[in-house]
Amino acid sequence: MLTFLGVLVIVIGLSTLVLKPIFKNSNLLKWFNTRKSLQIVLVGIVLSVVTGTFFYAEPGTAYAVQYPWGGQKAVFRQGIHTKMWGRLIPIQFELPIKYVIPNGEGELGEQSEYANVDKAKYWAFSDAVKARIATSVVISINTEDEIQFLSVADRNKTEKNLIRSRIIPNIDQSIKNTCKLMDAQDYISGQASDFDRYFKDQLENGMYVLEEYVASEPQEIIGDSATVRTVVNKESKQKRFRIKFKDGLPVRERGNSLKAYGLTVVQAVVTEIDWEQTFDKRLQLQKEEVAQTQLEKQQAEREFYRAQKEKARGEAEKAAERARLEKEQIQKTIAAETEAKVAEFNLVKEKKQFEVEKFKAQSKKVAADAEAYQNAKLVNAGLTPQERAEWEYKTAVGVAGQLKSLNLPEIYIDGNGGKTNEGNLLESLIGAELAKKMIESDQK
Repeated sequence: MLTFLGVLVIVIGLSTLVLKPIFKNSNLLKWFNTRKSLQIVLVGIVLSVVTGTFFYAEPGTAYAVQYPWGGQKAVFRQGIHTKMWGRLIPIQFELPIKYVIPNGEGELGEQSEYANVDKAKYWAFSDAVKARIATSVVISINTEDEIQFLSVADRNKTEKNLIRSRIIPNIDQSIKNTCKLMDAQDYISGQASDFDRYFKDQLENGMYVLEEYVASEPQEIIGDSATVRTVVNKESKQKRFRIKFKDGLPVRERGNSLKAYGLTVVQAVVTEIDWEQTFDKRLQLQKEEVAQTQLEKQQAEREFYRAQKEKARGEAEKAAERARLEKEQIQKTIAAETEAKVAEFNLVKEKKQFEVEKFKAQSKKVAADAEAYQNAKLVNAGLTPQERAEWEYKTAVGVAGQLKSLNLPEIYIDGNGGKTNEGNLLESLIGAELAKKMIESDQK
Protein backbone atom coordinates (compact mmCIF):
# COMPACT_ATOMS: atom_id res chain seq x y z
CA MET A 1 0.00 0.00 0.00
CA LEU A 2 2.79 2.42 0.87
CA THR A 3 4.69 1.50 -2.28
CA PHE A 4 1.62 2.25 -4.36
CA LEU A 5 1.28 5.59 -2.56
CA GLY A 6 4.92 6.45 -3.34
CA VAL A 7 4.44 5.67 -7.02
CA LEU A 8 1.27 7.76 -7.03
CA VAL A 9 3.12 10.72 -5.52
CA ILE A 10 5.86 10.39 -8.16
CA VAL A 11 3.26 10.34 -10.93
CA ILE A 12 1.59 13.47 -9.53
CA GLY A 13 4.91 15.32 -9.36
CA LEU A 14 5.85 14.43 -12.94
CA SER A 15 2.32 15.32 -14.14
CA THR A 16 2.62 18.84 -12.77
CA LEU A 17 5.91 19.32 -14.63
CA VAL A 18 4.39 18.13 -17.90
CA LEU A 19 0.98 19.79 -17.68
CA LYS A 20 2.01 23.25 -16.44
CA PRO A 21 3.43 24.47 -19.82
CA ILE A 22 0.30 23.20 -21.52
CA PHE A 23 -2.25 24.67 -19.12
CA LYS A 24 -0.64 28.00 -18.32
CA ASN A 25 -3.88 29.65 -17.31
CA SER A 26 -4.88 26.95 -14.80
CA ASN A 27 -5.14 28.34 -11.30
CA LEU A 28 -4.32 24.94 -9.81
CA LEU A 29 -1.14 24.53 -11.80
CA LYS A 30 0.00 28.08 -11.05
CA TRP A 31 0.79 27.00 -7.48
CA PHE A 32 3.19 24.36 -8.77
CA ASN A 33 6.57 25.39 -10.02
CA THR A 34 9.45 23.29 -11.12
CA ARG A 35 10.99 23.18 -7.67
CA LYS A 36 7.80 22.07 -5.95
CA SER A 37 7.11 19.42 -8.58
CA LEU A 38 10.62 18.02 -8.18
CA GLN A 39 10.13 17.97 -4.40
CA ILE A 40 6.91 16.00 -4.84
CA VAL A 41 8.70 13.53 -7.12
CA LEU A 42 11.48 13.20 -4.53
CA VAL A 43 8.96 12.50 -1.75
CA GLY A 44 7.36 9.81 -3.91
CA ILE A 45 10.74 8.25 -4.59
CA VAL A 46 11.55 8.23 -0.85
CA LEU A 47 8.17 6.64 -0.03
CA SER A 48 8.66 4.02 -2.71
CA VAL A 49 12.13 3.21 -1.49
CA VAL A 50 11.11 3.00 2.16
CA THR A 51 7.94 0.98 1.61
CA GLY A 52 9.64 -1.29 -0.89
CA THR A 53 12.61 -1.93 1.38
CA PHE A 54 10.85 -2.39 4.73
CA PHE A 55 7.55 -3.78 5.99
CA TYR A 56 5.87 -4.18 9.36
CA ALA A 57 5.14 -7.75 10.49
CA GLU A 58 1.92 -7.89 12.49
CA PRO A 59 1.69 -10.13 15.59
CA GLY A 60 0.24 -13.61 15.07
CA THR A 61 1.14 -13.65 11.37
CA ALA A 62 3.95 -15.40 9.50
CA TYR A 63 5.34 -13.93 6.28
CA ALA A 64 7.01 -15.52 3.30
CA VAL A 65 9.20 -12.87 1.57
CA GLN A 66 10.00 -13.65 -2.09
CA TYR A 67 12.74 -11.42 -3.55
CA PRO A 68 12.73 -10.27 -7.17
CA TRP A 69 16.02 -12.10 -7.82
CA GLY A 70 14.56 -15.46 -6.73
CA GLY A 71 15.50 -15.74 -3.07
CA GLN A 72 13.02 -15.99 -0.20
CA LYS A 73 12.86 -15.95 3.57
CA ALA A 74 10.36 -16.52 6.37
CA VAL A 75 9.48 -13.98 9.04
CA PHE A 76 7.78 -15.22 12.21
CA ARG A 77 8.44 -12.27 14.56
CA GLN A 78 6.52 -9.04 14.66
CA GLY A 79 8.19 -5.73 13.98
CA ILE A 80 9.92 -3.99 11.05
CA HIS A 81 11.75 -6.24 8.58
CA THR A 82 13.35 -5.80 5.16
CA LYS A 83 11.74 -7.10 2.03
CA MET A 84 13.77 -5.31 -0.71
CA TRP A 85 10.79 -4.87 -2.97
CA GLY A 86 9.97 -8.51 -2.63
CA ARG A 87 6.55 -10.13 -2.52
CA LEU A 88 4.88 -10.83 0.82
CA ILE A 89 2.68 -13.88 1.52
CA PRO A 90 1.12 -13.39 4.99
CA ILE A 91 -0.41 -16.43 6.73
CA GLN A 92 -1.88 -16.38 10.24
CA PHE A 93 -0.38 -18.65 12.87
CA GLU A 94 -3.84 -20.16 13.47
CA LEU A 95 -6.50 -20.34 10.78
CA PRO A 96 -10.11 -20.55 12.06
CA ILE A 97 -12.60 -22.16 9.68
CA LYS A 98 -16.26 -22.45 10.61
CA TYR A 99 -19.34 -23.99 9.08
CA VAL A 100 -22.42 -22.20 10.43
CA ILE A 101 -26.09 -23.17 10.14
CA PRO A 102 -28.04 -20.15 8.80
CA ASN A 103 -30.98 -18.79 10.74
CA GLY A 104 -34.54 -18.70 9.45
CA GLU A 105 -33.74 -15.77 7.19
CA GLY A 106 -30.69 -17.47 5.70
CA GLU A 107 -28.21 -15.22 7.52
CA LEU A 108 -25.14 -16.40 9.39
CA GLY A 109 -25.55 -13.87 12.17
CA GLU A 110 -22.63 -12.24 13.96
CA GLN A 111 -20.27 -15.01 12.90
CA SER A 112 -20.43 -13.80 9.32
CA GLU A 113 -18.22 -10.87 10.36
CA TYR A 114 -15.28 -13.22 10.83
CA ALA A 115 -13.18 -14.58 7.99
CA ASN A 116 -13.41 -18.15 6.70
CA VAL A 117 -17.06 -18.68 7.64
CA ASP A 118 -19.32 -20.66 5.28
CA LYS A 119 -22.80 -22.09 5.40
CA ALA A 120 -23.05 -25.63 6.73
CA LYS A 121 -23.68 -28.31 4.11
CA TYR A 122 -26.00 -31.31 4.16
CA TRP A 123 -24.31 -34.65 4.79
CA ALA A 124 -25.82 -38.14 4.72
CA PHE A 125 -25.22 -40.61 7.55
CA SER A 126 -24.98 -44.33 6.87
CA ASP A 127 -28.74 -44.77 7.35
CA ALA A 128 -29.39 -42.13 4.65
CA VAL A 129 -30.53 -39.51 7.18
CA LYS A 130 -29.30 -36.08 6.11
CA ALA A 131 -28.29 -33.20 8.33
CA ARG A 132 -26.50 -29.89 8.17
CA ILE A 133 -23.39 -30.16 10.31
CA ALA A 134 -21.87 -27.02 11.81
CA THR A 135 -18.20 -27.39 12.66
CA SER A 136 -15.46 -25.32 14.22
CA VAL A 137 -11.93 -26.06 13.03
CA VAL A 138 -8.71 -24.32 13.99
CA ILE A 139 -5.56 -25.11 11.97
CA SER A 140 -2.09 -24.11 13.12
CA ILE A 141 0.82 -23.62 10.67
CA ASN A 142 4.35 -24.81 11.31
CA THR A 143 6.49 -21.92 12.53
CA GLU A 144 9.44 -24.13 13.48
CA ASP A 145 10.40 -25.46 10.04
CA GLU A 146 11.14 -22.46 7.79
CA ILE A 147 11.70 -24.56 4.68
CA GLN A 148 8.35 -26.31 4.95
CA PHE A 149 6.53 -23.04 5.58
CA LEU A 150 8.12 -21.41 2.53
CA SER A 151 7.19 -24.45 0.44
CA VAL A 152 3.54 -24.27 1.50
CA ALA A 153 3.43 -20.51 0.93
CA ASP A 154 5.06 -20.84 -2.50
CA ARG A 155 2.66 -23.58 -3.65
CA ASN A 156 -0.52 -21.88 -2.40
CA LYS A 157 0.46 -18.22 -3.06
CA THR A 158 -2.10 -16.80 -0.60
CA GLU A 159 -3.68 -17.68 2.70
CA LYS A 160 -7.13 -17.76 1.13
CA ASN A 161 -5.98 -20.20 -1.53
CA LEU A 162 -4.43 -22.42 1.17
CA ILE A 163 -7.75 -22.54 3.01
CA ARG A 164 -9.94 -23.05 -0.05
CA SER A 165 -7.81 -25.52 -1.96
CA ARG A 166 -6.23 -27.54 0.88
CA ILE A 167 -7.95 -27.22 4.24
CA ILE A 168 -11.65 -27.05 3.34
CA PRO A 169 -11.55 -30.11 1.00
CA ASN A 170 -9.96 -32.11 3.83
CA ILE A 171 -12.66 -30.94 6.25
CA ASP A 172 -15.40 -31.97 3.83
CA GLN A 173 -13.83 -35.37 3.20
CA SER A 174 -13.43 -35.98 6.93
CA ILE A 175 -17.08 -35.17 7.62
CA LYS A 176 -18.20 -37.41 4.75
CA ASN A 177 -16.12 -40.39 5.91
CA THR A 178 -17.16 -39.96 9.53
CA CYS A 179 -20.85 -39.86 8.61
CA LYS A 180 -20.43 -43.23 6.87
CA LEU A 181 -19.18 -44.80 10.09
CA MET A 182 -22.40 -44.37 12.07
CA ASP A 183 -26.15 -43.99 11.83
CA ALA A 184 -27.91 -40.80 12.78
CA GLN A 185 -29.59 -42.76 15.55
CA ASP A 186 -26.16 -43.86 16.80
CA TYR A 187 -25.00 -40.24 16.86
CA ILE A 188 -27.82 -39.04 19.05
CA SER A 189 -27.56 -42.17 21.21
CA GLY A 190 -24.11 -41.37 22.55
CA GLN A 191 -21.56 -41.59 19.72
CA ALA A 192 -21.17 -37.84 19.23
CA SER A 193 -17.75 -37.98 20.93
CA ASP A 194 -16.68 -40.75 18.52
CA PHE A 195 -17.75 -38.52 15.64
CA ASP A 196 -15.47 -35.70 16.86
CA ARG A 197 -12.60 -38.13 17.40
CA TYR A 198 -12.83 -39.66 13.92
CA PHE A 199 -13.25 -36.22 12.39
CA LYS A 200 -10.14 -34.73 14.00
CA ASP A 201 -8.00 -37.84 13.46
CA GLN A 202 -8.71 -37.89 9.73
CA LEU A 203 -8.03 -34.17 9.37
CA GLU A 204 -4.65 -34.43 11.04
CA ASN A 205 -3.39 -37.85 9.93
CA GLY A 206 -5.23 -38.59 6.69
CA MET A 207 -8.53 -39.99 5.46
CA TYR A 208 -9.60 -43.52 6.45
CA VAL A 209 -9.98 -46.16 3.81
CA LEU A 210 -13.46 -47.59 4.41
CA GLU A 211 -14.82 -50.99 3.51
CA GLU A 212 -18.33 -52.35 3.63
CA TYR A 213 -19.51 -55.82 4.56
CA VAL A 214 -22.72 -57.68 5.27
CA ALA A 215 -24.16 -57.97 8.73
CA SER A 216 -23.16 -61.61 9.12
CA GLU A 217 -19.50 -60.68 9.41
CA PRO A 218 -17.93 -59.91 12.79
CA GLN A 219 -18.83 -56.47 14.14
CA GLU A 220 -16.32 -55.92 16.89
CA ILE A 221 -14.11 -53.44 15.02
CA ILE A 222 -14.37 -49.81 16.07
CA GLY A 223 -15.91 -47.65 13.41
CA ASP A 224 -18.75 -49.97 12.38
CA SER A 225 -22.15 -48.63 11.34
CA ALA A 226 -25.30 -50.42 10.25
CA THR A 227 -26.89 -49.61 6.89
CA VAL A 228 -30.11 -50.96 5.39
CA ARG A 229 -30.28 -50.55 1.63
CA THR A 230 -32.86 -51.56 -0.99
CA VAL A 231 -31.55 -53.14 -4.23
CA VAL A 232 -33.19 -53.39 -7.63
CA ASN A 233 -34.56 -56.91 -7.14
CA LYS A 234 -36.59 -55.72 -4.15
CA GLU A 235 -34.37 -57.68 -1.81
CA SER A 236 -32.88 -55.86 1.16
CA LYS A 237 -29.63 -56.68 2.81
CA GLN A 238 -27.87 -55.01 5.66
CA LYS A 239 -24.41 -53.59 5.10
CA ARG A 240 -21.91 -52.07 7.45
CA PHE A 241 -19.13 -49.60 6.91
CA ARG A 242 -15.95 -49.93 8.88
CA ILE A 243 -12.40 -48.66 8.93
CA LYS A 244 -9.99 -50.90 7.09
CA PHE A 245 -7.13 -52.03 9.33
CA LYS A 246 -3.72 -53.44 8.52
CA ASP A 247 -1.20 -54.58 11.15
CA GLY A 248 -3.47 -53.12 13.81
CA LEU A 249 -3.44 -49.61 12.28
CA PRO A 250 -6.11 -47.91 10.16
CA VAL A 251 -5.34 -47.74 6.44
CA ARG A 252 -5.30 -44.15 5.20
CA GLU A 253 -5.38 -42.47 1.81
CA ARG A 254 -1.93 -41.38 0.67
CA GLY A 255 -1.13 -37.76 -0.01
CA ASN A 256 -4.33 -36.52 1.55
CA SER A 257 -3.24 -35.14 4.91
CA LEU A 258 -2.82 -31.69 6.39
CA LYS A 259 0.26 -32.96 8.19
CA ALA A 260 2.05 -33.11 4.85
CA TYR A 261 1.71 -29.32 4.69
CA GLY A 262 3.02 -28.81 8.18
CA LEU A 263 -0.47 -28.00 9.43
CA THR A 264 -1.67 -29.11 12.85
CA VAL A 265 -5.31 -29.51 13.86
CA VAL A 266 -5.76 -27.54 17.08
CA GLN A 267 -9.52 -27.97 17.23
CA ALA A 268 -12.06 -29.92 15.21
CA VAL A 269 -15.50 -30.29 16.77
CA VAL A 270 -19.13 -30.42 15.72
CA THR A 271 -20.93 -27.45 17.25
CA GLU A 272 -24.46 -28.09 15.98
CA ILE A 273 -26.47 -30.47 13.80
CA ASP A 274 -29.66 -29.57 11.97
CA TRP A 275 -31.45 -32.83 11.12
CA GLU A 276 -33.78 -33.08 8.17
CA GLN A 277 -37.46 -32.60 8.91
CA THR A 278 -38.43 -36.28 8.61
CA PHE A 279 -35.80 -37.29 11.14
CA ASP A 280 -36.88 -34.48 13.46
CA LYS A 281 -40.40 -35.86 13.37
CA ARG A 282 -39.09 -39.32 14.15
CA LEU A 283 -37.02 -37.92 16.99
CA GLN A 284 -40.06 -36.13 18.34
CA LEU A 285 -42.04 -39.37 18.28
CA GLN A 286 -39.17 -41.12 20.01
CA LYS A 287 -39.02 -38.39 22.63
CA GLU A 288 -42.75 -38.68 23.23
CA GLU A 289 -42.44 -42.45 23.45
CA VAL A 290 -39.55 -42.15 25.87
CA ALA A 291 -41.48 -39.61 27.91
CA GLN A 292 -44.51 -41.94 27.99
CA THR A 293 -42.29 -44.85 28.94
CA GLN A 294 -40.69 -42.81 31.70
CA LEU A 295 -44.13 -41.76 32.94
CA GLU A 296 -45.33 -45.36 33.01
CA LYS A 297 -42.13 -46.39 34.69
CA GLN A 298 -42.61 -43.73 37.34
CA GLN A 299 -46.20 -44.84 37.84
CA ALA A 300 -45.09 -48.46 38.14
CA GLU A 301 -42.43 -47.44 40.62
CA ARG A 302 -45.00 -45.43 42.54
CA GLU A 303 -47.30 -48.47 42.73
CA PHE A 304 -44.37 -50.64 43.71
CA TYR A 305 -43.36 -48.31 46.50
CA ARG A 306 -47.00 -47.99 47.54
CA ALA A 307 -47.21 -51.78 47.83
CA GLN A 308 -43.94 -51.76 49.73
CA LYS A 309 -45.38 -49.09 52.00
CA GLU A 310 -48.50 -51.15 52.69
CA LYS A 311 -46.37 -54.20 53.25
CA ALA A 312 -44.15 -52.27 55.60
CA ARG A 313 -47.21 -50.94 57.40
CA GLY A 314 -48.54 -54.51 57.78
CA GLU A 315 -45.18 -55.65 59.04
CA ALA A 316 -45.16 -52.76 61.48
CA GLU A 317 -48.65 -53.67 62.73
CA LYS A 318 -47.63 -57.32 63.00
CA ALA A 319 -44.53 -56.27 64.90
CA ALA A 320 -46.63 -54.07 67.20
CA GLU A 321 -49.13 -56.91 67.83
CA ARG A 322 -46.29 -59.35 68.35
CA ALA A 323 -44.71 -56.94 70.80
CA ARG A 324 -48.02 -56.53 72.63
CA LEU A 325 -48.56 -60.29 72.89
CA GLU A 326 -44.98 -60.83 73.89
CA LYS A 327 -45.44 -58.17 76.54
CA GLU A 328 -48.55 -59.89 77.85
CA GLN A 329 -46.77 -63.22 77.72
CA ILE A 330 -43.86 -61.78 79.61
CA GLN A 331 -46.21 -60.25 82.18
CA LYS A 332 -48.04 -63.57 82.65
CA THR A 333 -44.77 -65.44 82.78
CA ILE A 334 -43.40 -63.03 85.33
CA ALA A 335 -46.65 -63.31 87.38
CA ALA A 336 -46.51 -67.12 87.20
CA GLU A 337 -42.87 -67.10 88.12
CA THR A 338 -43.64 -64.69 90.96
CA GLU A 339 -46.51 -66.89 92.16
CA ALA A 340 -44.31 -69.98 91.93
CA LYS A 341 -41.58 -68.23 93.85
CA VAL A 342 -44.13 -67.03 96.44
CA ALA A 343 -45.45 -70.60 96.78
CA GLU A 344 -41.91 -71.83 97.07
CA PHE A 345 -41.20 -69.22 99.68
CA ASN A 346 -44.44 -70.19 101.53
CA LEU A 347 -43.43 -73.84 101.38
CA VAL A 348 -40.08 -72.98 102.80
CA LYS A 349 -41.83 -70.84 105.39
CA GLU A 350 -44.20 -73.67 106.34
CA LYS A 351 -41.30 -76.07 106.41
CA LYS A 352 -39.42 -73.74 108.67
CA GLN A 353 -42.56 -73.23 110.80
CA PHE A 354 -43.02 -76.97 110.98
CA GLU A 355 -39.44 -77.38 112.09
CA VAL A 356 -39.94 -74.60 114.63
CA GLU A 357 -43.11 -76.26 116.01
CA LYS A 358 -41.37 -79.60 115.96
CA PHE A 359 -38.52 -78.12 117.88
CA LYS A 360 -41.05 -76.52 120.30
CA ALA A 361 -42.82 -79.85 120.79
CA GLN A 362 -39.54 -81.58 121.32
CA SER A 363 -38.58 -78.85 123.74
CA LYS A 364 -41.87 -79.30 125.65
CA LYS A 365 -41.40 -83.06 125.64
CA VAL A 366 -37.90 -82.68 126.93
CA ALA A 367 -39.17 -80.24 129.56
CA ALA A 368 -42.00 -82.65 130.50
CA ASP A 369 -39.60 -85.58 130.63
CA ALA A 370 -37.31 -83.51 132.74
CA GLU A 371 -40.17 -82.57 135.08
CA ALA A 372 -41.39 -86.18 135.25
CA TYR A 373 -37.90 -87.33 135.86
CA GLN A 374 -37.61 -84.76 138.59
CA ASN A 375 -40.92 -85.79 140.12
CA ALA A 376 -39.86 -89.40 139.95
CA LYS A 377 -36.67 -88.51 141.63
CA LEU A 378 -38.57 -86.62 144.23
CA VAL A 379 -40.88 -89.57 144.79
CA ASN A 380 -38.01 -91.97 144.97
CA ALA A 381 -36.12 -89.67 147.22
CA GLY A 382 -39.11 -89.28 149.54
CA LEU A 383 -41.00 -86.21 150.58
CA THR A 384 -40.58 -84.25 153.72
CA PRO A 385 -43.49 -84.37 156.22
CA GLN A 386 -44.50 -80.84 155.32
CA GLU A 387 -44.48 -81.63 151.54
CA ARG A 388 -46.38 -84.89 152.06
CA ALA A 389 -49.02 -83.01 154.12
CA GLU A 390 -49.36 -80.39 151.37
CA TRP A 391 -49.64 -83.13 148.74
CA GLU A 392 -52.29 -85.01 150.68
CA TYR A 393 -54.20 -81.79 151.20
CA LYS A 394 -54.28 -80.98 147.48
CA THR A 395 -55.26 -84.54 146.69
CA ALA A 396 -58.06 -84.53 149.18
CA VAL A 397 -59.38 -81.23 147.85
CA GLY A 398 -59.33 -82.60 144.32
CA VAL A 399 -61.03 -85.83 145.23
CA ALA A 400 -63.67 -83.93 147.15
CA GLY A 401 -64.35 -81.75 144.16
CA GLN A 402 -64.78 -84.78 141.95
CA LEU A 403 -66.99 -86.58 144.45
CA LYS A 404 -69.15 -83.51 144.73
CA SER A 405 -69.99 -83.70 141.11
CA LEU A 406 -70.95 -87.37 141.23
CA ASN A 407 -74.65 -88.30 141.47
CA LEU A 408 -74.61 -91.36 143.65
CA PRO A 409 -77.69 -93.58 143.91
CA GLU A 410 -79.94 -93.02 146.80
CA ILE A 411 -80.61 -96.74 147.32
CA TYR A 412 -77.83 -99.25 147.36
CA ILE A 413 -78.28 -103.00 147.80
CA ASP A 414 -75.35 -104.80 149.22
CA GLY A 415 -74.95 -108.53 148.87
CA ASN A 416 -72.82 -108.88 151.97
CA GLY A 417 -75.76 -108.92 154.32
CA GLY A 418 -75.24 -105.36 155.50
CA LYS A 419 -71.87 -106.06 156.90
CA THR A 420 -69.97 -103.33 155.17
CA ASN A 421 -68.08 -100.42 156.49
CA GLU A 422 -68.39 -96.83 155.24
CA GLY A 423 -65.12 -96.90 153.30
CA ASN A 424 -66.08 -99.86 151.23
CA LEU A 425 -69.47 -98.38 150.59
CA LEU A 426 -68.04 -95.15 149.18
CA GLU A 427 -65.62 -96.96 146.97
CA SER A 428 -68.37 -99.12 145.61
CA LEU A 429 -70.56 -96.13 144.78
CA ILE A 430 -67.75 -94.37 142.99
CA GLY A 431 -66.94 -97.48 141.01
CA ALA A 432 -70.56 -97.89 140.01
CA GLU A 433 -70.78 -94.31 138.79
CA LEU A 434 -67.62 -94.66 136.81
CA ALA A 435 -68.88 -97.87 135.22
CA LYS A 436 -72.09 -96.15 134.22
CA LYS A 437 -70.23 -93.35 132.51
CA MET A 438 -68.10 -95.81 130.64
CA ILE A 439 -71.19 -97.67 129.35
CA GLU A 440 -72.79 -94.42 128.18
CA SER A 441 -69.62 -93.46 126.48
CA ASP A 442 -69.46 -96.78 124.57
CA GLN A 443 -73.09 -96.49 123.47
CA LYS A 444 -72.50 -93.12 122.00
